[in-house]
Parts: sequence; C-alpha cells; structure tokens
Amino acid sequence: MKKYIVGLFCATAVFSGCAGGNKQTTEKLTLLAYDSFIPTKGIFDEFTKETGITVEVILGGDTGQLISKAILTAGNPEGDVLWGIDNTFLTRATKGEVFSPYTSPLTKNMAADVVKTTQPKGVVTPVDTGDVCINYDKKWFSQRNIASPKSFEDLAQPAYKDLLVVQNPASSSPGLAFLLSTIASFGEDGWQNYWKKLRANGVKVVDGWTEAYTIEFSGSSGKGTRPLVVSYASSPPAEVVYSDPPVSEPPTAVIDTTCFHQVEFAGILRGSKNEDAAKLLVDYLADTTFQSDLPLTLFVNPVNKNVVLPEVFTSFAAQPEKPYTMDPVTIEENRGTWVDTWSSIALR
Repeated sequence: MKKYIVGLFCATAVFSGCAGGNKQTTEKLTLLAYDSFIPTKGIFDEFTKETGITVEVILGGDTGQLISKAILTAGNPEGDVLWGIDNTFLTRATKGEVFSPYTSPLTKNMAADVVKTTQPKGVVTPVDTGDVCINYDKKWFSQRNIASPKSFEDLAQPAYKDLLVVQNPASSSPGLAFLLSTIASFGEDGWQNYWKKLRANGVKVVDGWTEAYTIEFSGSSGKGTRPLVVSYASSPPAEVVYSDPPVSEPPTAVIDTTCFHQVEFAGILRGSKNEDAAKLLVDYLADTTFQSDLPLTLFVNPVNKNVVLPEVFTSFAAQPEKPYTMDPVTIEENRGTWVDTWSSIALR
C-alpha cells in the first residue's frame, strides 16, 4: 500500500519526499455517502498514516437523495469524493457533470465485465456489487403455516395482502432497482398492471431502505409488522453478524427470482479543491484494506479479486443465478417517465 501511494504521489508531484515535488498541503478530504455507509471504525487510519490526510465522512440520505444534491452542487461540491452511486443512477450523475473523470488503476484487479460494461469509461471507479431482492421473515411465515412467496406474481396474491414494504424509486436506489426488476420481468406493456395489483394488495411505500428494513420489516431489529421487504441478497448474513443474542442461522431469507444486479461506484466530485489527494482516496477505496471491510460492514461484494470473502458471508448471502440487469443508458432515457408513471399508480 505504502509503495503504491508514494509512487502515485511522485507521479502527481505533490509529495514532499519526491524529487522536485511540492509539499502536500491537503490535510482533510470529505467523503459523501448514503446513510447506510458504516464501515469499521478506524478504517481510514491506514490511509491517514500513509498520506497525512484525514477523511471526514458525511452521510446524505439514500442514493437518490445523495445524487440529487450532488447534481445541484456540481462544480461547487460539499465534498471531494462521492461513494455509492450505482448503475441505476450513474448516467443521471454523468449527464449532470457531477464527477471529475478518474478511474483507479486498481481496476486491473477487478472483473472485466464490472469495469467495462457498467460505467462510462474513465469517469468513476467500481467499488462493490450486490443484488437487490425481496427478503422475507422466515419465522413469521412458519408460525402461521403460510408458504413464503416464490415469485413476483406471488406478491400480488391475496395470501400476501398488506405484507410487503418497498422504497420509493424517486429517492431510493433499492426502490429504483426493484421497480426496474419488475419492468424487466413484465415488460413495457405489463409492469404497470403488475403494480396496480401490488397496490390493490396493500403494498406500503416508504422513502428509503433504512425505514423499510429497520422499522417496517418484521424480520429486522425494528420488529415492524411487514414480513416482506425490498433489501439485498446479502442481508441474511448481516442478520447473523448483528444478532443479539447471537444466532447460527439468519432469521431472514431471499426470493432470488426477484433480484436486480447493482454495481456501486466512487468518484471525484467536480470542483474539488483536492483532486490529486482525492485520487488517492478513490484508490484506497478500491484497494484490499478497504475492500476486505465491505462484506461484513456494508454487506456487499468487494470488486477487488484479491479479497477473500468471510465464511459467514459465503454461507448465508444469496447468489442469484440470473439477476435482472438493465443498460444504464436505457435507465437514464426512461427513468423519469417510469418513476412518474409508477407514482401515479403506487402513490395516488
């Protein structure tokens, strides 16, 4: 890590120990992220030790809210680096000129399909992948002797009335991913009718993931009333890690026929006064120290292939064989219309 950082500092002539370099004057970088960004305390200590730069993390709502604010402040940003924009919002951000183009050289340690097919070249750096899926509370269904749903179609059946909570796709990344998965499943001519069925069946809409999963969902710490929620394929291992008292099996499970594949990115915010230092932070986010922290803190898949996944993650995170996907350009071209149409159905 140290050798790599020093080499990059020398290349940008900002490190005082390099021949001909100028003294590094950046003392702090600000990282903007969504509310559920909670890495291990002290995860940036190694970065600070190597560079002399501290990292301040500022949380700004769900992904949709984060990106909307970043677009409004493009060119005069509230931070230096943004974490957590995904493939459902990426083109919106690039059209809004949110980022100063930079892709970490550590993409050499990532799968080619992640690097090449999910981002405009040279704009941002992939940092993790995951799948948005319906999760369910196993105990709730077993106690009532009700079979858990197995498909999108099941969710609209009378047996599951008033049981599902989802996020608003206008403000929430998982909410948008779930909407996109229904569009991919039912097609342009069928998804609207499907959502009319969900609304008639009592689906509840909230603003973001935190409210849906930790308050409304019965299988989480919030002990809400709804046993079906839009969350992640990796939520079950999170339940094992954070359970109090400890458990050996997760109380939740995933309907893997409902999943939408996400890739998340980090990028340098256009207008940052600390671009050279911000590049180093993006590199750190893609390197093994930070990437190794992701599975059991953010409960996402690291993109760095040199990271070994912990057993609790490999044992309990669902690995959907055929998650839904959609080209970011197609999403950008249709997002506004789709969300407006969805709102007229689900929120009226």
